[in-house]
Amino acid sequence: MTTYDLALIGFGGVNRTLAEIVHDRGEALRAELGFSLRIVAITDLRLGSLMKAEGIDLAMALHLGHGETFADHGGSKDTNNESVIRNCTADIVCEATFTNPEDGEPAVSHVRWALESGKSVCTTNKGPVALRGPELEKLAEENGVRFEFEGAVMSGTPVIRLAKQMFAGLAINGFEGILNGTSNYVLGRMEAGLDLASAISEAQELGYAEANPSADIEGYDVQLKVLILANELLGAGITLQDVSREGLSSVSSADIEKASAQGMRWKLIGSARKKSDGTVTASVKPVALPMDHGLAGISGATNAVSFGTDLLGPVTVSGPGAGRVETAYALLSDIIAIHAAKKVPSHA
Repeated sequence: MTTYDLALIGFGGVNRTLAEIVHDRGEALRAELGFSLRIVAITDLRLGSLMKAEGIDLAMALHLGHGETFADHGGSKDTNNESVIRNCTADIVCEATFTNPEDGEPAVSHVRWALESGKSVCTTNKGPVALRGPELEKLAEENGVRFEFEGAVMSGTPVIRLAKQMFAGLAINGFEGILNGTSNYVLGRMEAGLDLASAISEAQELGYAEANPSADIEGYDVQLKVLILANELLGAGITLQDVSREGLSSVSSADIEKASAQGMRWKLIGSARKKSDGTVTASVKPVALPMDHGLAGISGATNAVSFGTDLLGPVTVSGPGAGRVETAYALLSDIIAIHAAKKVPSHA
């Protein structure tokens, strides 16, 4: 039986949930998937770092007491990310740290260190994929490993892999989608009568929006996702500066009321379109959609993407766009894809 050793970089909600899945469902997954998972390294800003070639005691790691760090269990109070990533015995590095939309760091370095040391990577982090995707994919190929990132767009809904694998034989000429659950929730509440500030405040109270909601509300999050989809699925070869961005602050309560009276509904739409000369235009902006539009009925935190294809016309994929369990599943799906590719060394 093949066993893949994992290193978890970041031990917040997503990687912690992946550890819970490995701990609670490990035997069932082994029987179902045909391989085992063992976590041999964890790093975390608060907890420090721990490496155990024979496997970390997950019950301990998941239930550290108040004030405890990995230093209390043979590890270090420091993250030591580069040393851990380069020197641990992991086959696959699961990177789930925060997204930095400016330069993608430190996640870009985390991914690069892993690939350079012959380890495959799966990540939920949009930064490395959007800002350094082609460079990192080339580095993975040069080192005979994989760089997988299904969770970077639409969380656990496998939109990238689905389009690449299930749309074989179709030409994708563009897409448009609702790619941020927070902004979609806020627009729904504005349609119910709240102003923008009140809708954002409610979203924050419910845990949908961060204390600083600009990444969601002003379209920065969607901008990164559009860039990823455009480059991965349309071969656009564009940069973040090529994706125009307009957020929800341009939509007033009066705009919402007017659209509703006309049988329309506002949505924050991320889209890209391949032109006849092969170039791609991409944007993020609020759009008033007619009620019979395929994306008009997408509500709450649900995400959806409608792909334009040559043989089938529009094909729409919808599913959860957030959530720690859903995003942890995206990492698991990446690990399954890495196993299927049979390009990583393994421990028998």
